[in-house]
Amino acid sequence: MDMHTVVVGTSGTTAEDVVAVARHGARVELSAAAVEALAASRLIVDALAAKPEPVYGVSTGFGALASRHISPELRAQLQRNIVRSHAAGMGPRVEREVVRALMFLRLKTVASGHTGVRPEVARTMADVLNAGITPVVHEYGSLGCSGDLAPLSHCALTLMGEGEAEGPDGTVRPAGELLAAHGIAPVELREKEGLALLNGTDGMLGMLVMALADLKNLYTSADITAALSLEALLGTDKVLAPELHAIRPHPGQGVSADNMLRVLAGSGLTGHHQDDAPRVQDAYSVRCAPQVNGAGRDTLDYAAVVAGRELASSVDNPVVLPDGRVESNGNFHGAPVAYVLDFLAIVAADLGSICERRTDRLLDKSRSHGLPPFLADDAGVDSGLMIAQYTQAALVSEMKRLAVPASADSIPSSAMQEDHVSMGWSAARKLRTAVDNLARIVAVELYAATRAVEIRAAEGLVPAPASQAAVAALRAAGAEGPGPDRFLAPDLAAADTFVREGRLVAAVEPVTGPLA
Repeated sequence: MDMHTVVVGTSGTTAEDVVAVARHGARVELSAAAVEALAASRLIVDALAAKPEPVYGVSTGFGALASRHISPELRAQLQRNIVRSHAAGMGPRVEREVVRALMFLRLKTVASGHTGVRPEVARTMADVLNAGITPVVHEYGSLGCSGDLAPLSHCALTLMGEGEAEGPDGTVRPAGELLAAHGIAPVELREKEGLALLNGTDGMLGMLVMALADLKNLYTSADITAALSLEALLGTDKVLAPELHAIRPHPGQGVSADNMLRVLAGSGLTGHHQDDAPRVQDAYSVRCAPQVNGAGRDTLDYAAVVAGRELASSVDNPVVLPDGRVESNGNFHGAPVAYVLDFLAIVAADLGSICERRTDRLLDKSRSHGLPPFLADDAGVDSGLMIAQYTQAALVSEMKRLAVPASADSIPSSAMQEDHVSMGWSAARKLRTAVDNLARIVAVELYAATRAVEIRAAEGLVPAPASQAAVAALRAAGAEGPGPDRFLAPDLAAADTFVREGRLVAAVEPVTGPLA
């Protein structure tokens, strides 16, 4: 595990911290200010618990059962019961990094001092993260409103020493055994604490933050593959001129055009329109790449603004205010996060679609301007990359289905008390699949475009230095170049790993300088 330490304070956290804890095992510590805030808010909750008047979450039932006043002797049982009953997830296990993000972001809100949770509960949350213990969380159980309830409940169950969790060695064991093995005492929940551990947008937010990190790499990678395809198709780079993009000043469009222009600098292929098929303009999938990639980049920027606001938020119901009030609210509703999760699935699908169209153009002898059919070595005897494009097309088709917004749906729950929900967890889950597919789609375009560039080079045309660097790095990664047909899946898998690990961007930046 990475020994980098993330300090959790009272004012939220950063996307970088979420990724560090979720993906790289960074350690977590509570700041002194957070411990103070936790203790202060707990005094307020304890004072309210001692009063005869009912306070939601402190001395009442939950949801549609909030009308029942709970006597003091039953309140510890109430908090245990909400965790046990709400840990009702079903389906496959959720990925470890998602669960770690979920736990860390709940700890972030708890540490804000607006939840009334005791410092010792927050310390136990940090201890579980630092021990590498990951609760078993299931795919289904959140409607994205009143918090990611079932996923967070499974995490809270682990804090109580109940249910199942995965140890740092990857083995699933009873949570109580894992806590004992790491010297962690299970928590005994008191008033409001069970509710406070369940009531947040933490799962959908964690998945949004990680998707943004992945998509930033994929958008830069797609600028590179678009440039390689343009080059292989003997297109013109004149459409990338800064003055053309300045008169339509969408920021992302200008960034993508600049990235492509820098990749193509020094190319001996661009602008070589063939005599037998003169072109005044390149096809949309080539000429409009900056506009499509750029619009997606701008969408990422907006989603990052929403994520930043949510990372600075304290999401719970009720919340403890500095003046001593404990107030019910609707801040747990996941709509702001759900909308951008769906928006990202839409732009990811469109990026995948334009990548696939360029790949198809590279393989079609009637539109590839002199390249062999399917980039095959001996077309007819060899099929070349014919079925690689089928695979890419299947991925694009699935991405279009995943682009249907989850947030446009709502299904009533809790006896109509919770009668409008965000479905943000569902939006996040399908976005993870979409991002995964997009990496594969970009990888197929990269594989086709580099093969096409090498074929042009064999004909005596000199690719751009950045293109040569991309080809060399991809070949070194195990994805072979032109030649007779071979078992293709390993080459595509190597290209996929190469793209998703950011190695395509790393390969060209020594030539181009840093790409945005």
